[in-house]
Amino acid sequence: MRIEGETGFVLHSRPWRETSLLVEVLSAGHGRLGLVARGVASPKRHVLRAALQPLQHIRFDAVLVGELAQLRAAEALDAAPQLGGDALLAAFYLNELVLRLAPRQDPLPELDIAYAVTRERLRAGEPLAWTLRRFERDLLGALGVGFELHCDGDGEPVDPAARYRLDPEHGPRRLLSDRGQAERNAAATGRALLALAADARPEAADLSSLRLPLRAVLAHHLGARGLKSWEMAASLGRLAVPR
Repeated sequence: MRIEGETGFVLHSRPWRETSLLVEVLSAGHGRLGLVARGVASPKRHVLRAALQPLQHIRFDAVLVGELAQLRAAEALDAAPQLGGDALLAAFYLNELVLRLAPRQDPLPELDIAYAVTRERLRAGEPLAWTLRRFERDLLGALGVGFELHCDGDGEPVDPAARYRLDPEHGPRRLLSDRGQAERNAAATGRALLALAADARPEAADLSSLRLPLRAVLAHHLGARGLKSWEMAASLGRLAVPR
């Protein structure tokens, strides 16, 4: 099948054989695609090679044969965000989540929009914790495994003063008052859930309470193998990413 004039975002690129690249993109019309870019190591093809770097927004032509597509042409549609430090680690986390959870060749328009918006938030230097929590919410929704945040798994309204764990299958579950401090610390506040549902940035303490519950949901869908970005954040002592 021929793919012409398709747009997408480069998620990952790695060398393949002597002069080629294997490139993963999140495309608008075909979902996550694996592209084989042949001969891009040639000095004459440095413009094409530059267009295939992570975070780059591209337009491309390809021929899809089986699981991978043969890249025929690609051009950058804008300048990729120039990130460093925690923002760069956050971008790595963003791309790794999509690579691990988005199925191949399954168009997900909502995910494409969420990725584009988050990419621009990273470019603009918006607060990382809130940027990533919103993307995690939108990713789960786009994949069809999200849940309501303004009510619990039984349909009861979320209490702002209570704490909730997030059940990957049923959504928020209210934490009983007799639970230990460790379990309470790993639960989201009701205020945070309501703020996330309304897309209204919560206070710092409430925002921080969202990280571990959402991570538990993501870990459930990722399976036994976690994310390299989680390991990198822990090894660097940057607990704020992905916070």
